Amino acid sequence: MRLLVLDKKGIAIALSCIMIAIIAVGIITSTGLKAVSTVTEQKELPIYSVGTDKKQVSISFDAAWGDEQTHTLLDILKEHNVKSTFFLVGDWVDKYPDDVKDIYDAGHDIGNHSDTHPHMTEMSTEEQKNQIKACNEKIKEITGKEPKLFRAPYGDYNNTVVQSVKSLNMYCVQWDIDSLDWKDPSPSEMVNRIVPNLQNGSIILMHNGAKNTPEALPMIIEAVKEEGYEFVPLSKLVCKNCKVNYKTDVTGRVIKE
Repeated sequence: MRLLVLDKKGIAIALSCIMIAIIAVGIITSTGLKAVSTVTEQKELPIYSVGTDKKQVSISFDAAWGDEQTHTLLDILKEHNVKSTFFLVGDWVDKYPDDVKDIYDAGHDIGNHSDTHPHMTEMSTEEQKNQIKACNEKIKEITGKEPKLFRAPYGDYNNTVVQSVKSLNMYCVQWDIDSLDWKDPSPSEMVNRIVPNLQNGSIILMHNGAKNTPEALPMIIEAVKEEGYEFVPLSKLVCKNCKVNYKTDVTGRVIKE
């Protein structure tokens, strides 16, 4: 066994190293904890899809601008006996209150898509909540029912947005299948985007004002049904399969509890 013998110079160097290490630990302890916790802080995710054993999926429509196609879509959904979810912006509700009532009376879910369609990640918590509450009030005034579902404009969210939604006892919902109908793909292209990506609990995103959506919708419904899936509104898929304080995996899929 060899012993390491240090002279005075070696001892001084060793002590200096120890002091540097102690100072470094002190700096990390006093100022670095916040940085470390920021790195390890868990990201809040909205619901992209729902873990379920049932072959059920939801189709949803965001409505922020015109209403030229709304009744056409409602007629198609009725013809195919499909219940869906419409996420409405408060400004849209102001312009088309009769359409809001028609959507509700047809048995579809009505969700909240903010009051003015802003980038909510650029807002304070109070402003975020005001956006949600203002839209809720407008919808409730027409339907008598306050929405439980919220979708962030542009799909733009952060931890604060998700937490604001949950604090209002609502579900923050995204999608796991984007039809990209707003880019005006052909109906067959939309079908080919949707069908191969289906899974139990999928949420499909569409819009009520995209050019080819009315033509594509019957094709999409038939193709999805041919794969053995049942369409259900998001209230049945989401609200009955998880709590407001839901847990998700890294993809935003709700974990069954």
